[in-house]
Amino acid sequence: MTTDVVIVGGGSAGSLLAARLSENPARSVLLIEAGEEPSDPDIWTPAAWPALQGRAFDWDYLTEPQAGTHGRVHHWARGKVIGGSSCLHAMGYMRGHPEDYQAWVGATGDARWSWEALLPVFGAIEGRPDSSGPMPIYMPDEEVSPLTRAFIETGVSLGLPRLPHHNDGRMVGVTPNALNIRDGRRVTVAEAWLTPEVRARKNLCILTGTRARRLVMDGNRVNRIEGVGPQGPIEIVADQIVLCAGALESPALLMRSGIGPRDVLKAASVDCLIDMPGIGRNLQDHLLGAGNLYATRKPLPASRLQHSESMAYMRAGDFTAAGQPEIVVGCGVAPIVSECFDAPEPGTAYSLLFGVTHPTSRGSLRISGPNLGDRLIIDPAYLQTEHDRAMFRSALEAARTIGHADRLAEWRDRELAPGPLGSKAEIDAFIAKAVITHHHPSGTLRMGKDDHAVVDPDLRLKPLDNLHVVDASVIPSLTAGPIHAAVLAIAESFARTVTSDE
Repeated sequence: MTTDVVIVGGGSAGSLLAARLSENPARSVLLIEAGEEPSDPDIWTPAAWPALQGRAFDWDYLTEPQAGTHGRVHHWARGKVIGGSSCLHAMGYMRGHPEDYQAWVGATGDARWSWEALLPVFGAIEGRPDSSGPMPIYMPDEEVSPLTRAFIETGVSLGLPRLPHHNDGRMVGVTPNALNIRDGRRVTVAEAWLTPEVRARKNLCILTGTRARRLVMDGNRVNRIEGVGPQGPIEIVADQIVLCAGALESPALLMRSGIGPRDVLKAASVDCLIDMPGIGRNLQDHLLGAGNLYATRKPLPASRLQHSESMAYMRAGDFTAAGQPEIVVGCGVAPIVSECFDAPEPGTAYSLLFGVTHPTSRGSLRISGPNLGDRLIIDPAYLQTEHDRAMFRSALEAARTIGHADRLAEWRDRELAPGPLGSKAEIDAFIAKAVITHHHPSGTLRMGKDDHAVVDPDLRLKPLDNLHVVDASVIPSLTAGPIHAAVLAIAESFARTVTSDE
């Protein structure tokens, strides 16, 4: 099979790019995706999102046991489906803070990744009253839980600004979460960009049930892709290869192809063709403490949205300080807890989730063998820095300050967890048991100008001329909130670069 451009991975970035790059009828575009088209009706029910994890369209990766989280193994849900993790996640949409992107400029030396340069990119993505992008950005109003309204009023009473939304650069403050929802239904990236009209293009081909096994190189170019489809082995020849398989599968494909750290490849019985020590390093993820749990004074109506309805971003230790957020407290309209704790019955309790916006712990990803069936060794190194542990203590303190405030007395009967905590060790022990992934793995093929960066500021894999990486793996450092908006911006920015060069 021969094409001009092959996109490996039909998730958020891949779906957007397949639509954008096939706008040129002279360019043939092939999109390959390991999963199938989404069909589970629960995908489109916002409140059903937690129950989607572990189903057939979830890769359901497992981390290594984490010393920082009480030796626990964490399930990492990732979408194995057209639309990728946009079919699984909690639909929150937050661009991040301008200083988040300034860090990207510092890493790459390229102003294209600044907040100011990305503003028109975000505008092209987003469907709002003042913009007509494909992805709806919905601001809830009457559906917001009365508990969430009390949470927001509590934050304001403590000094947090009341924001209209989290997407104008002022993240510090409190507001209902903007959501990728239209008419009460989740909108996936595939629905937004791969419309029937786009799918009807003669120059766009979508292959589902197809995995790339190995890239075969000739000098400084990828000659072909060896893969496996529904009918068996396939070979794809393309002028340009774009990896959009995500922060786990994109580096795994490179490593299976002999591109990666020499010691990792040797241990996995793969011949090292290009030694790149940075591949698989810099793994990052957000954690949320689940949670600071309260019994209700009266029955709590179920969320009419997706359970986690509002996030309060702030500086650590000060509800009134402005700037780049350091911690977050979220209002969970349900008893949301980690697997270490027993959850009360729905309607009888609620959780205040708490987290760190810019963790400094850095983990790693590596392959265990040369074959598609060999497991990935995922070590996020959760809570391995004192910075992260200290910030989590501050986040828990902020959650409890909100949770015990007078404005929530109407709903609060008593605190169920954590209860009395004395020493720093006791606080850290509770946090270690309470934290869960916020589902933001990233950074494993980071972009940058330094020698250890994997892709350049144009997202080209440095040793190869015709391979680009366009997904969460290129993110050098996390944005303050959910990373989905940033991933879409990366893909749209890349598409604009390609089309402007024509």
